[in-house]
Amino acid sequence: MKNEPNPFSLFAKLYAQMEKSGIEEPAAVTLATANADGQPSARIVLLKGYSEDGFVFYTNLESRKAKELRANPHAALCFYWEPIHYQVRVQGHVDQVSDEEADAYFATRPRGSQIGAWISKQSSRLKHHSELEERFHSFEKEYEGRQISRPSFWSGFRLIPGRMEFWRRGQNRLHERTLYVRDSDGWDVCLLYP
Repeated sequence: MKNEPNPFSLFAKLYAQMEKSGIEEPAAVTLATANADGQPSARIVLLKGYSEDGFVFYTNLESRKAKELRANPHAALCFYWEPIHYQVRVQGHVDQVSDEEADAYFATRPRGSQIGAWISKQSSRLKHHSELEERFHSFEKEYEGRQISRPSFWSGFRLIPGRMEFWRRGQNRLHERTLYVRDSDGWDVCLLYP
């Protein structure tokens, strides 16, 4: 693993490799959060953007993950890309994206996904799946031929990393681990024992 001075350069190369690999969802990533009491929770989300500013994903602001991020604005992401035997771990602080950024992203979503954002009471109890389908079809009919704007209860979060670790599988458990820790001068880089 070649040491890059900036972890985002290495991430961009790996991510581009995965996008070209043909796997179905290279953007799938485990997001770990914790509530105000420190109880952890993890789930798969889709990465919707990344830059040196951080890693962006979207959700209903009434969802469990959003409530946990507001109560405890620290989180972790873990990518695992089996075809190249790489794991990327990211830890840091989380901020909500601006309304302008959320609006711009929402406008790019397929219409069905826009409707889904409006009709889901994410993380709330649902009596029957048919209720969700009925809500979808009712909204779809009501907004037929009309543009759908972003609901105020739906937005994104940006994880701003303080640590990034790149792990590559090795034979005989001689895995390669490179850790980047943000400091006042940029990034401190070191290798770790597996």
